[in-house]
Amino acid sequence: MPKLETFRKQAKQLVRWHREGNYSVAGRIRGLPRYRELTDAAALALPFPLAEAQEVIAAENGHESWASLRVSVEAAPGSEAPATRPARPSLKGAIPILYVSNVTASAAFFLDKLGFGIDFLHGNPPFYGSVSRDSARIHLRFVHEPAFVAGIVDKEQLIHAFVEVDDIKGLYAEYLAADVEIHGRLKKEAWGGSGFAAIDPDGNRIYFVRQPPLTA
Repeated sequence: MPKLETFRKQAKQLVRWHREGNYSVAGRIRGLPRYRELTDAAALALPFPLAEAQEVIAAENGHESWASLRVSVEAAPGSEAPATRPARPSLKGAIPILYVSNVTASAAFFLDKLGFGIDFLHGNPPFYGSVSRDSARIHLRFVHEPAFVAGIVDKEQLIHAFVEVDDIKGLYAEYLAADVEIHGRLKKEAWGGSGFAAIDPDGNRIYFVRQPPLTA
């Protein structure tokens, strides 16, 4: 278990983020039962002293109060013993993040048109979310303005997410039937893969592809 000083630093960071208007703090404040029904804006408008930030940190670590967390940390034997780690860290995967003007609407597009499920929507209203289908996962991030210079996506043929598929023809037919906007047509690329790009409501291009078989 981390030292109590580590938790103190986390609480101070929460106070600083709250003061800066970081919306991610609002969801954590709503973890306290008395603030559960607040919107993000209302949570950020609250006075948020260090004592309440410590209460949030305690709750996130399974304790009813900061005092309970402190007792648990002080009683934990060998709490600072370093964990055994592999010599070389193993990467678990990468998740593309699409910048969108409306997280709720974007998630609905992935659900209704692309057959994804909604993993979570964070914030009130949502400013961050996650959608997935089988092993593919994409995150959605609200931005106030377009993330790319006007015209650059078409000019440079930018791809915002690359998703591997086993049955590319079946998926292409599925999306045509769902009236998904497709950039170009399903085609075989010069490097051996076959794919197509679907366009989301914000103009992001999600490229679905069947990779060529590996050769020895």
